[in-house]
Order: sequence, then C-alpha cells, then structure tokens
Amino acid sequence: MTEMQGLMERLERVVGRLELLSAGSHRPPGDCGEINGVNGGMAPSVEAFDKLMNSMVAEFLKKSRILAGDVETHNDVAVLLKPISEKIQEIQTFRERNRGSKMFNHLSAVSESIPALGWITVSPKPGPYVKEMNDAATFYTNRVLKDYKHSDLRHVDWVKSYLSIWSELQAYIKEHHTTGLTWNKTGPVASTASALSVLSPGPGLLPPPPPPPPPGPPPLFENEGKREESSPSRSALFAQLNQGEGITKGLRHVTDDQKTYKNPSLRTQGGQTPSPTKSYTPGPRAPQSHPPQKHAPVFELEGKKWRIEYQEDRNDLVISETELKQVAYIFKCNKSTLRMKGKINSITIDNCKKFGLVFDNVVGIVEVINSKDIQMQVMGKVPTISINKTEGCHIYLSEDALDCEIVSAKSSEMNVLVPQDGDYREFPVPEQFKTAWDGSKLVTEPAEIMG
Repeated sequence: MTEMQGLMERLERVVGRLELLSAGSHRPPGDCGEINGVNGGMAPSVEAFDKLMNSMVAEFLKKSRILAGDVETHNDVAVLLKPISEKIQEIQTFRERNRGSKMFNHLSAVSESIPALGWITVSPKPGPYVKEMNDAATFYTNRVLKDYKHSDLRHVDWVKSYLSIWSELQAYIKEHHTTGLTWNKTGPVASTASALSVLSPGPGLLPPPPPPPPPGPPPLFENEGKREESSPSRSALFAQLNQGEGITKGLRHVTDDQKTYKNPSLRTQGGQTPSPTKSYTPGPRAPQSHPPQKHAPVFELEGKKWRIEYQEDRNDLVISETELKQVAYIFKCNKSTLRMKGKINSITIDNCKKFGLVFDNVVGIVEVINSKDIQMQVMGKVPTISINKTEGCHIYLSEDALDCEIVSAKSSEMNVLVPQDGDYREFPVPEQFKTAWDGSKLVTEPAEIMG
C-alpha cells in the first residue's frame, strides 16, 4: 500500500502548490507569511482534496490490506520518492507480469485507471478524463463482482471503495477545478522558489523578492491533452509531473494575437507561433519512449486457462483438445490465426492486431478488447460476443449461431456476416445512435446515415 499512498501524497503536494500560487494572488497583501503575493493559508480546494485523501483513499487502502495477496503487493513495488509516471509504469508492469494471478482483474482495474492521477495536466475538462479512467476500471471490477459477489463479500467491498475514489475525485474537480487548474494573468510569476518558500515549515521567512514583470504566465504544457490508447503510452501524460519541484517552470504568456479563436488566420498556418517573451525557457522535455520490449511467444495450458500470447506471423496455431471448464486468453498476437476445436467455456482476445480466430463452440462469452482488425468464425454455437474498444471486427456466424447476441462499446468498423444461400451476407453493426425523450423515458435507436 506504500506505493498507492506515495502516489496520492505526491499528487496532493503538487495540487497544493499550484492552488496556493493561484489563489494567493487574489488576496490583499500582508506582512505575515506572504511571498511574491502568495498567502500561505490553505485554499478550500486543498482542504477538500485532503478530505478525499483521508476518506475514500484511506478506505481503499484498508480494503486492499484485507484482501492481501497480489492486490496488496501491486501497490508496493516502487521506491517512495520516484516520479509519478515511473510509479504508474511500475503498477502497470506488475499487472503484466502477473497475468496468471487469481486477482488479475483486480490488478487490471487499478492498472487501467491509475493514469487518472494526471488530471491536473488535462484542460479544459479534467472531470471527463477521470470518468474515462473510471469506466476503464469498471470493465474489470464488473468481472470481480461476477466472480465474488456470492462467495466473498470482501472483494465486493474492495470494488466499492476503489471506484468511490474516482467518483469522489470527479465531484471534487467539478466543484473546484471544472475547467482545469486556473491561473491569474496579472498574478505572481509561478516559480520553484516561491512554491518552496510558501510550503516550507518553520519561522523566519525571507523578505519577498522584487515584483516580476507583468503579465504573469498561465500554464501551457507542451503535450497537454494528448493520450495514446496503449497503457504504457498513457504515462507520457505525467511527463510534466516528473519535473518534481520544478513543475511550475516552463510557463509563458499567450497574447491575443496568438490565440486561434481570436485570430482565424492562425488556423491555416502550420506549426506553433514562437513566444514573444525572450526570457522564456522551456522546461525539461519528457524522456523519449523506449522501443517495445520483445516477449517470447506463449502457447500453453496453465491449469484451466489456455494462454496464447505474443504470437507473430503464425497461421498454424491449433488447439485440438478442449474441455468445458477451460478458458482461453489470447494476448498481443499479431498477423496470426488460431483454430480452436471442441467446446470451451470462454475466449478473450486482448490487444491483438490482424488476428483470426476459428472456433467450434463456446458456452459462455467471446470477448474482444483493445484490438484491431479481428476476424472470427463461429463453426458451432456461442450465446454472446462482446466487442470493446476495438477498430475493425468481422464476425462470421454459422446457421446454429444466428441467435447470438453481440454487445459493443467504443468500437468501430464492426460487421456481422450471416450465411445465406451458400454464401455470406454482410451487415454492419451500428456505431451512431440517436436518443429522444418520449414523454416518460429516453429512447435510443440506431441513427440512419443520410447520404
């Protein structure tokens, strides 16, 4: 639990510094505890953040200690004082290295949603960003509830305590930072020295330095708002946090002639307009991402789980003997095809590209997650196929599988091919919907594309 606590404490310190720098400039100057126009009192938003930390986060850490095992170890793998992005990478790496864990869904829920801690670098609406991370966690916590709701309520309590952190954080952001952390253009210059002076304990504060040249800089992060789909790339969102005490460096003022909504001619120009401030010095650049690590391919039966992982350019993969209690997990396979014979409980395709699957019968569900260009053919029966965060999925149904239910979310280019007269007829799965109020409830139906 030290890891999670360390993450939260670091984020709290950063928010506190930014809040004090922002809020202090609106208070009348005094002669006690005031540096560069910033008062050392605690802002209401900081008090609210402390309340969130001492309630929801503390409760989640308590529930994690109760479950113990991999869930507790998951948050205790990095050094306390490492940058936030490195700690998040440690959490995500721990999950990847423990795919055989009985608590893999727990680890995935935390791993997929922990980038929400970077909300302070998101503008103009950090709240929806946190909600998106919360939704990513919910996908896995629903699995935890399904597995344990009738057998071990401690896991149910753990799910509730974890999700409550993000719901409370959304409420906190909505009340105090709806459009992101704000800066006063006529306020003090945000500098590392002023932040440290405000927050350093003990008597004997130094006299304030000379007033800075106006105007004060609003924040402008170089990579603000950009996110990648894969989990390792999300850590780039925290590059600014890696600066530690120097997070407030590298800020500049944007004049009206540089704003595209006030100067339409800029919209047709490429690149960025150079800053007119000669003294502007950009902050440290984010470290360059390393090439993806090469993993050894996996094709084995581990207990009751078939693991097919990191297969490249393989079109001869076959599982000829399966049992009803077995499940299959297919992870990061590229340009490969798998033939699965017999009857199996469930199949999951995760983070695969240009992957083909042909199977006989599945009694539970076939899931496709975070994948691209997937083709599957049902030779027998399957009750449900779920498609989530996937670009391109073609499903060939058999005569016996025409009653299959297909559930999709955040996906595109989905097609179902139905056998007709010895051939297949293709039907697109709707991606666009319209919702209307019928007087008593909301009614949603596929939207017809007008040509």
